[in-house]
Amino acid sequence: MATWTIGSVTVTRVEEQLGITHVPCEKYFRGFERDVLERHLHWLAPDHYSPQHDRVITSVHSWLIRAGDLTILLDTCGGNHKERPWTPRFHQLDTPFLQRLRAAGAAPEDIDLVLCTHLHADHVGWNTMLRDGRWVPTFPNAKYLFSRTDDAYWDVRKNPAMANDPRHMAYEDSVLPVVQSGQAVLVDDGYNVTNQLSIEAAPGHSPGHVVVRLAEQGRRAVFCGDVIHHALQVYAPHWNHMADERPADAAVSRRRLLESCAEQGSLLFPIHFGAPHVAAIEHATGGFAVKFVPGVP
Repeated sequence: MATWTIGSVTVTRVEEQLGITHVPCEKYFRGFERDVLERHLHWLAPDHYSPQHDRVITSVHSWLIRAGDLTILLDTCGGNHKERPWTPRFHQLDTPFLQRLRAAGAAPEDIDLVLCTHLHADHVGWNTMLRDGRWVPTFPNAKYLFSRTDDAYWDVRKNPAMANDPRHMAYEDSVLPVVQSGQAVLVDDGYNVTNQLSIEAAPGHSPGHVVVRLAEQGRRAVFCGDVIHHALQVYAPHWNHMADERPADAAVSRRRLLESCAEQGSLLFPIHFGAPHVAAIEHATGGFAVKFVPGVP
C-alpha cells in the first residue's frame, strides 16, 4: 500500500486485484502493433507485461483521497459476489478489499464521497454489498457522484436498448440501489466537487466517462479512470481498449489527457496501471513518454 501527496491532499492506493489479463494483447488493444511492445520490453517486465504469458499486467484498485475534512473513494473496483458472466476476472469475486480499505485508515462508514469516473462493472462494484439477500450501499454515509450521461446510458428505464446488453447487470446491482437509497448525485462536465477537485468530461470509453482533476497548492493531478488502461498506450495513444464504447472519441480523450498532463505537470493516477501505478507524462520525440512516480509505503 502506497500514498502520494499533492499539496495538502493525500492519495492512497487500495488494491482489489493485480495480474495478467485474460485476453492476448491483440484483443486487449484495438490496433495493437507488436513492434511497439518489443521496443519497450526493457521496462515493461515484470510489472506491466508477462513475457511468459505474452499478456499485459493490469491492476484494479481504488484511490482513497483525503482532502481537508473529506474522505473520498474514487472508483470502487469489481466488488464481491457479483454476477459477471461476460468477464471472468470480475465474476463472483471474494476479495479482502474492505479489509485493505480499513488498513488504509478508512472504514466504510468514514467515506464521505464516492466518485465513479464511469459505470462499467470494475469501477462500481464496491458501491454495494450483499446483505440479507439485497444489494445495499457499502458506504452508508456517503454521497455517490455519477455521470449523468452514463447514468442515462446504462439505466434500462431510461435507455431500453440496454436490456439486450448483459453488462447492464452492473447498473442494477451496483448503481440502482444507491439511486434508490437517495445517495446518488448526478453530475455533468464542469461540476466542482470541492475547491480542489473538479469533474471534466472525457467521453469514449463510455459515453459519459469523466476524469477528476485536482489542483492544490500549485500542484496538479488527474484521476483518469479508463481514458487510458496501460502505460504502453502513452507511447501508442491511438490504441484503443477492447471495451471502449466509442473508439474514435476514446482516442481523442486519451490524447487530450496526455497532452494536458505533459503541459500542466499533472500527475496521472490511473486505475489499471501496474506498479508503481502513478506516472508523470512528458513530451518526447513523436509523442509522449512515461516516468513512474513511486508513492510512500
